[in-house]
Amino acid sequence: MEIRFLGTGSAWCTPEHSCHCAICSELNRLGEDRSRTSILVSGTERILLDCGPDARMQMKRNSVERPDAIFITHEHGDHYLGLDDLLVFQRSLPKREWVPIPVYATGQTWSAIEVRFGYLIGNLIEKRIVAPLKPVEGLKTNVIPFKTSHGPSAPGAVGYALEDRSAEDPFRIVYTSDFAAIMHEPDVLIEPDVLIIQSHWFNEPAFNRPHHMSFQRAIPFIKRWRPKKVAYLVHISAGEQVPGDPYNAIAKKVPPLAPMKDPESGTPYPVPLCQTDWQRLVTKICKDEEIPVPVIVPEDGTVVRF
Repeated sequence: MEIRFLGTGSAWCTPEHSCHCAICSELNRLGEDRSRTSILVSGTERILLDCGPDARMQMKRNSVERPDAIFITHEHGDHYLGLDDLLVFQRSLPKREWVPIPVYATGQTWSAIEVRFGYLIGNLIEKRIVAPLKPVEGLKTNVIPFKTSHGPSAPGAVGYALEDRSAEDPFRIVYTSDFAAIMHEPDVLIEPDVLIIQSHWFNEPAFNRPHHMSFQRAIPFIKRWRPKKVAYLVHISAGEQVPGDPYNAIAKKVPPLAPMKDPESGTPYPVPLCQTDWQRLVTKICKDEEIPVPVIVPEDGTVVRF
């Protein structure tokens, strides 16, 4: 199987336009850019996980061909507003050859999608409804949704576990998307080959109104779920306060609840400003936490094959 990270950033992309905070300034200086998080999994089929406003750019940059299926995790715009961009696949074929692309989401998520994109249903896309822990029918890939908690504005939120049915020893990928908690952790989350987990902040914030996951709080999930090969952190934002930054008072910045500390010095770890910082700190902390598999912070365009 192949995993292609089309985007790895937050709802507003990272860095954020017009922001001069320490994180965004450093990312702009380095030329680093994270578009909205979206994942393409290719095995027996090409499956797109989330389709946000950057879909056209992401598909063009990565030479993405028509997906066999699309799975939307929840009803926030950064995860489905790119569905209209799928028209490029239909427009490049004779009309008689087009078959709508199956798009899967919970009924609650579809209620939001249909308000904006109802005109696409039956023409460009085919509406298919999923329910937590009920295996998806109609695909060669075994896909199992699982319920996640992402706050009152996303009651339809789910993550997805994917397995290639054709493999003698099925290879399983777990994609959490955005979440703050999972009330009941099903067996499908335990010991996946690959875990792709949200890490919106480095440290857990003092207040978590967006209902996202931080790396600090993701550590127990990684330990408990025990991925066999690797874990990846996505949905990286620029919303954390950096000590001494004069822009800490702007609206997006949130102070840490109890920042992680280096066990040797007892001082808080520096807040990561860029890709190199993130990977260096994550690697050190995971070593200290005795996590036995690599934990990787992918960039947009990162491709891994298994």
